[in-house]
Amino acid sequence: PRGAAGNGKSRKENSMSEKTAITLTINGRDHAIAVEPRRTLADAIREDCGQTGTHIGCEHGVCGACTVIVDGEPVRSCLMFAVQAAGKPIRTIEGLADGDTLHPMQQAFMDNHGLQCGFCTPGFLMLAVGVLEREPDIGDDELLDVLSSNLCRCTGYQQIVEAVKHAA
Repeated sequence: PRGAAGNGKSRKENSMSEKTAITLTINGRDHAIAVEPRRTLADAIREDCGQTGTHIGCEHGVCGACTVIVDGEPVRSCLMFAVQAAGKPIRTIEGLADGDTLHPMQQAFMDNHGLQCGFCTPGFLMLAVGVLEREPDIGDDELLDVLSSNLCRCTGYQQIVEAVKHAA
């Protein structure tokens, strides 16, 4: 059956491709954008708001490369729709440093060789910062469990774990 527009699409298909005006507040700055309801937060952050430090890896929530902090919680931005984040504070890797002064977690990653190729690093940094802000006295076993949720193919994790412990 043909949709109301006579283009062969159902009403549901039309509603999923119509853009919705939203405002994403990223690192304290408002970004007024129009997105399809199905647009992921990761895509909106990168393509619509120009914040390309958030990396997209698996697009299934497995690797953690796209981790950002939304409303104080680390989230996989490839699994969240942009419309779900509207009106909530979003922190990305671009918002960690204070000008030329690195965030303590960024400095700890440098000091402890917690990065190599750097692809997973923004996700690890945002995960670690979010977790430590919420639970500064996290135990070693819990910390290892949290960090194991992100994937890295270069460092073998030991340096990442050391960096997070150092920053904590």
